[in-house]
Amino acid sequence: MTLLTDARPMPYHFTVARTALVIIDMQRDFVEPGGFGASLGNDVTRLQAIVPTLQALLQAWRGAGGFVVHTREGHAPDLHDCPPAKRLRGAPTLRIGDVGPMGRVLVIGEPGHAIVPALAPIAGELVIDKPGKGAFYATDLQARLQARGITQLILTGVTTEVCVQTTMREANDRGYDCLLVEDATESYFPEFKAATLAMITAQGGIVGWTAPAAAVIAALKT
Repeated sequence: MTLLTDARPMPYHFTVARTALVIIDMQRDFVEPGGFGASLGNDVTRLQAIVPTLQALLQAWRGAGGFVVHTREGHAPDLHDCPPAKRLRGAPTLRIGDVGPMGRVLVIGEPGHAIVPALAPIAGELVIDKPGKGAFYATDLQARLQARGITQLILTGVTTEVCVQTTMREANDRGYDCLLVEDATESYFPEFKAATLAMITAQGGIVGWTAPAAAVIAALKT
């Protein structure tokens, strides 16, 4: 049992063998210029800034023999799994399925759908393709975690208030003890990230815990 004392709202206990590091949607379409995130008018450099921290955390987790889950939001080429309301909402310069600088936006198999090279999965790591915001919706993630005896999740990725928070709330409802790594997640809107961290840890950790990456890495070394 590993004790993470520098966690909020209280210390977080976890066992590496029963915990998964979940890296949510660190895809080119969200993180790099020319992708879906940029088409919505967002400053993608905010998301790019967490890549080195995530790299360090991922390296430490792999070194400890921990299980890693990567998620990618995207849709089938015929968009049968993309509700019209999702595709038509807002006024982006590129909509889901449109052809952009990195191929068709948020379509499985296109260059923009890929995870950024610095965080690319390696053999033995689970990759979940999800059509929605949460990683449990319309995927086999629950079954895959149960098959490995996973009971705790350490969450990272983008964006904090959308796909990360949705996944964390889904996991909380399924009985997982979840910790969100504060500087290994990011939003296009700093105020949304701050609000999400506050909501997660409110009322004694109603959704879960948060902690900085350095604290998690230090705990893995003890």
